Amino acid sequence: MILLPGGRFRMGSDVHYREESPAHDVEVSSFRIDPTPVTNRQFAAFVAATGHVTLAEIVPNAADYPGALPEMLVAASLVFTPTPGPVRLEDWSQWWRWVPGADWRHPTGPGSSIEGLEDHPVVQVATADAEAYAAWAGKRLPTEAEWEYAAWGGASGHEFAWGDELEPAGRHMANIWQGEFPHGNTAADGFLRTSPVGHYPPNGFGLSDMIGNVWEWTSDWYADRHVVEQHRDGTPKGCCAPRNPRGAAMESSFDPAMPQIRIPRRVLKGGSHLCALSYCRRYRPAARHAQAIDSSTSHIGFRCVADA
Repeated sequence: MILLPGGRFRMGSDVHYREESPAHDVEVSSFRIDPTPVTNRQFAAFVAATGHVTLAEIVPNAADYPGALPEMLVAASLVFTPTPGPVRLEDWSQWWRWVPGADWRHPTGPGSSIEGLEDHPVVQVATADAEAYAAWAGKRLPTEAEWEYAAWGGASGHEFAWGDELEPAGRHMANIWQGEFPHGNTAADGFLRTSPVGHYPPNGFGLSDMIGNVWEWTSDWYADRHVVEQHRDGTPKGCCAPRNPRGAAMESSFDPAMPQIRIPRRVLKGGSHLCALSYCRRYRPAARHAQAIDSSTSHIGFRCVADA
């Protein structure tokens, strides 16, 4: 793990997506962090040592999903599937499929495997799976503030973690989508899906894949804006930056679009190989996304931290 000294930085953004606001100063204490996302090789060692069964390998309890179709109540997970051509981008169900038999060993379904992908990030892991690995390793999941501080690499204030150009001098700095989403990935960076960890340049802290490749779980509950005490005009209140802040209360994290399903949501950070200029420009440290704790997908992984 890499020891980060802690410090003060500007968290969030007021110029991108609403959920990233308000931008505000934050302080974090020193902590240690994995230099890369947890890989398939590392997760396989955990499963071999503990016998852990991931959520994607367990048949859902019908009582937890009122109104669910019987054919949906199977051991399965979400897999990104490119569309044949352009589609309206408001409906994510056009490119996500619920695939029986998709799990961490078979990231895109029963016919797939992780052979040859041992050094790629593990995917198809829900919150409980990430937390179980972290506990086994004597670590924990990062808070959103810790994660964002680490992602900046000591140089917050730019558009991207590495500066103000997405591809400086034409160089690919992270595994993201090139071309029109969700049908025209040119794979100009060499990867249609995940890439080996450490393939792209590390940031100023020596951390790899903080941006792109896979979204990463944090330990904070999601709110549609940063939880910051504000004045009536929306500006942050107080003269001092909060130290080691936490996100919303769990009760505030439920998806208002699905009131009948009370599944809390966590904050994801970092974007993934599906983030594109034409869709989901969340390949930035300030970007954040909500994810239900019971959901695993082909583009979500995690890394761990530990107290200094």
